[in-house]
Amino acid sequence: MQIYTKFKQPKPRKRSGGDWHWGWAVLVVTMCVGGWWSRKYQTKPTAPPAQLQAFTSVVTNSELSVTVVTNHPRPVMGTSVVPTNRPATTTATNRISATEPVFDNNTFPRPPQNSFEVQLALARAGISSGSFDGVVGSQTRAALRAFQLREGITETGVADAETKTRLQLTMPPFTNYIVSSNDVARLQPMSTTWLGKSQQSALDYETLLELVAEKGHAHPLLIKRLNPAVEWTNVTAGVELRIPNVSYPPVRARAVFVVIHLAGKTLQAFDANTNLLAHFPCSIAARAEKRPVGELHVAVVAPNPNYTFDPEVFPESAEAKQLGRKLILQPGPNNPVGVAWMGLDRPGYGIHGTPSPEQVGRTESHGCFRLANWNAEFLLKLVTVGTPVRVVE
Repeated sequence: MQIYTKFKQPKPRKRSGGDWHWGWAVLVVTMCVGGWWSRKYQTKPTAPPAQLQAFTSVVTNSELSVTVVTNHPRPVMGTSVVPTNRPATTTATNRISATEPVFDNNTFPRPPQNSFEVQLALARAGISSGSFDGVVGSQTRAALRAFQLREGITETGVADAETKTRLQLTMPPFTNYIVSSNDVARLQPMSTTWLGKSQQSALDYETLLELVAEKGHAHPLLIKRLNPAVEWTNVTAGVELRIPNVSYPPVRARAVFVVIHLAGKTLQAFDANTNLLAHFPCSIAARAEKRPVGELHVAVVAPNPNYTFDPEVFPESAEAKQLGRKLILQPGPNNPVGVAWMGLDRPGYGIHGTPSPEQVGRTESHGCFRLANWNAEFLLKLVTVGTPVRVVE
């Protein structure tokens, strides 16, 4: 609602004829001189380099409170882990400008030069900020804090000079991906009903944009901005696309325990020396009573799992009420549990992937902990049956 306030306008002061002429003369001279001065000395705005324009994304991370472990040494299973809520801020100091100095893209190693490269460098260290979007939101700040915790530097959640020095890029930030005939052949539309999904041969990608975005751990809008000339409704085999050059570090140690922070909506894996192995954004149950707090354990691990649709789990679904029976859905990235399942020793609960990686980090599940597919795949390499999973508020 807008509120308008009326002000009483003052009556104009009467001027003599001489005052009127002198006033106009001074005004005209001032305007002429001012216009000449501004044309001569003003600095015209310049557009940022093309390689950086792509990262001024219109997508923003949801502003969530961030929870990280601030005690040193790092948390150990069996001890009390007390998270600290740190409200998200949107001040200019917490944002990484897309117009920072440009480095030679072929000179490595070098520090990241914009927010996208910060997200990329974090991911290469096993610390995910979610789908790459080039925007510093709550998930990126949480990832920065996790990296700073691991490096033993001040946990600010800001990519300051010291943090960037440690986040060295050792190879180009982009790579070219050539669409194959197999990529095109695996595409199939997704049914909108549970029964229809159960009748599909696989729950695979629907579009090449979806496929390529997952390969690059990126938001689809970022992929579009990196490939502005591509007509995504008509991509064929042989088309060359530009995507983020991302890969996780090799697995050198298994996770001895996993910590899930409900308030921060993050999942972290630690080795035997309590070193941070991985950090991921994580979705949690929409209803507080469905969030298990305490120590659980991994009971089963399954890559590319199928999914059993149980109508009792979806009481809000009209279709579920009509079906009255369980359905088996085939594997695929659009399977409700994505491409990886780590069942926990509480019936119906698990850690798994999701067909909607851009939505990870919310309170929307029925009880399970959702990760982006690429993060679920990496976690699957770190845990084994029996790995403790501690869920804290």
